[in-house]
Amino acid sequence: MPMNTRKIAIAGAATLGAAALAFSVVPADAQTTTTDAVSSARVAYSSTPVQAVKASVTDQLATTSVKVDAIEAKKAAAAAAAKKKAAAAAAAKKAAAARKAQEAASRSAKRVAVKKTAAKSYANNLDGWIKHSLDIMKAKGIPGSYSGLHRNIIRESSGNPKAINNWDINAINGIPSKGLLQVIPPTFAAYHVAGTSWNIYDPVANITAAANYAADKYGTIDNVDSAY
Repeated sequence: MPMNTRKIAIAGAATLGAAALAFSVVPADAQTTTTDAVSSARVAYSSTPVQAVKASVTDQLATTSVKVDAIEAKKAAAAAAAKKKAAAAAAAKKAAAARKAQEAASRSAKRVAVKKTAAKSYANNLDGWIKHSLDIMKAKGIPGSYSGLHRNIIRESSGNPKAINNWDINAINGIPSKGLLQVIPPTFAAYHVAGTSWNIYDPVANITAAANYAADKYGTIDNVDSAY
C-alpha cells in the first residue's frame, strides 16, 4: 500500500473510532440532549427570507388600505349622490308649490277680471233703480219685493227722484221728505245702507234706506200701504 493511501485509511479509522467513542460515552437519557443539539443545530434563519416576509406584509397592508379607501370613497360618493338627489327633489317640490301658487293666483285674477267684466248693469230709470236696490237689499238681508217698492214709490213721488214735500209737518219742522220714497234727512242718515250714496236724492240710496227703515218698523216695505 502506498504511503498516502495508508495515511488516509488511518485518518478515516481514527475518525470512525472517535465517533464510536462519542456515542459510547453518552448516557442512556442523552437522546433528548442529542436531539436538542441536533434541532438547535438545524435552526438557522436567513436575513433574506425575513425581509421578503416584511415586504409581503407591507404589501398586504397597503392593498388593504387601498381597498378601505376605495370603500370609503364609494360611501362618500353614495352619500353625496343621495344628498344631491334629496336637494333636487326638494327644489322640484318647492318649484311645483310655487307653480301651483302662481297658477292659483292667476286663476283668482282671471275670476276677478271676469267678475269685473260681467258686472251687472242697471237701466237709469225706475225699473233699473228698483232692481239695483233689490240686489243690494238681498246682499244686506233687507226684506222687500219689486211690487212692494214700486207701489210705494208711485204713491209717494210718482217715480220722481227729485220730489220734495214742502207742506207737511216735516216740512214745517224744517226736515221735508225727499226722493222717491219721501224720506226725511234724519231717517235717511240713520238707515243709510253702506255702499250706497249719501245723497238723499240718489234713487238707489233713497229706496234702499227707506226699505231698511220699513223693515225695522213694519217688517218689510211690502207691509206699507200709506204714509209711514
